[in-house]
Amino acid sequence: MKTKFALSRSLINTRFRPLSGSSKQEIPGVSLFKHFSFSFNLQQKKMALKAVHSFHVPTLDGVTDNAAFVQYSSRVTKGIADDRGDGQDSIRLTAPKFLVIGHRGSGMNMLQCSDRKMKAIKENSILSFNAAGKYAIDFIEFDVQVTKDDCPVIFHDNTILTEEKGAIIERRVTDLTLSEFLSYGPQRDPSKVGKPLLRKIKDGRIFNWIVEKDDSLCTLREAFQKVDPSLGFNIELKFDDKIVYKEAELKHALQVVLQAVFENAKDRPIIFSSFQPDAAQLIRKLQSTYPVFFLTDGGSEIHLDTRRNSLEEAITVCLEGGLQGIVSEVKAIFRNPRAITRIKECKLAIITYGRLNNVPEAVYMQHLMGVEGVIVDLVQDITEAVSQFGIESTKDVQDITEAVSPFGIESTEEGEVEHNSTRDGGQMHPKFSRNEISFLLKLIPELIQH
Repeated sequence: MKTKFALSRSLINTRFRPLSGSSKQEIPGVSLFKHFSFSFNLQQKKMALKAVHSFHVPTLDGVTDNAAFVQYSSRVTKGIADDRGDGQDSIRLTAPKFLVIGHRGSGMNMLQCSDRKMKAIKENSILSFNAAGKYAIDFIEFDVQVTKDDCPVIFHDNTILTEEKGAIIERRVTDLTLSEFLSYGPQRDPSKVGKPLLRKIKDGRIFNWIVEKDDSLCTLREAFQKVDPSLGFNIELKFDDKIVYKEAELKHALQVVLQAVFENAKDRPIIFSSFQPDAAQLIRKLQSTYPVFFLTDGGSEIHLDTRRNSLEEAITVCLEGGLQGIVSEVKAIFRNPRAITRIKECKLAIITYGRLNNVPEAVYMQHLMGVEGVIVDLVQDITEAVSQFGIESTKDVQDITEAVSPFGIESTEEGEVEHNSTRDGGQMHPKFSRNEISFLLKLIPELIQH
């Protein structure tokens, strides 16, 4: 009898908008999961595996034995002493469950995108942070830079734009004083009128920064004061890729950030991360309280600093600097699943970011592969999807075979098809055969190539 695999209706009915252009296009890579619905027998499965290049084939060492999604508890706990055995005063992220992290709060703003969800709430704002905190997330991720007068502020782009007398004025955030920075956009004081806020995207186009729910720019200290203290902060230390920083410059900026953190964090869970390898290693030297992760796109772009060009280089940065983990662009993980085994062998944690993390099935696969957490834009959609992974009532078993997870069906040795699950209080938590996991991990890298 044939073993059936089919994606969930929730994904099939979802439409993903492009960065720009026609709404009929889809986000690159999303179509892999959207159209990955098929039925084949075991012989066909063996034939398909022969088409997969051997260098893409991962080992199963990194696949958890119990691959069911862990249900949400209140919030993740703080970093504690690690047993890495490297002689350093090391700390780690204590994550008893799969982490969901809100990207810039409730998701980044894509002003050129036709999808209203990507322009719902001003990114990196108190409003966005608190909106994200209403859902079952563990952390919010946001970007921190230091102003000219030594105040840590939350803003993603290296430069900030406005329009004055018909001319576009662009200034570097780190060249502004705090008062100058806060003068852009909506003002907390209703008697003041802020400068119009514009945004330049990678291709050089400039957009009015218009969202459905706007909010003022904010400081790091303000976030500590106004956001639920049980909600963790993933603080990305933002530096300009085009600048070569002296160690003294990095150290000064990091010490300013650390002062704000230590004065305000209290028991809030904190993760530091940075694409700047020297900054990531330096903040690890400056403190041993909070985990530090190295951010990498895993080779999706080529950088002059070769430490940023692959997952293997990222591992080296972490080991040399005593860091606790890697935050990788999700495609790098799918292209090279074996990297997870290497990361685990080095006692490092792995979290991912990227647009594919807005696809429930892509998130599901990462959990199976051993990824500790995902940074997502569609906070409501993904938290709801994660909470439903493997939770189907017994009356839905018939539907599961046709419509739910591609991994909920397994062939027995006799060739019969049965639902492979365990029950906990009436809920069903799918378990997955190693053959099924192995097959998909082998197939995904082939389908997700550029």
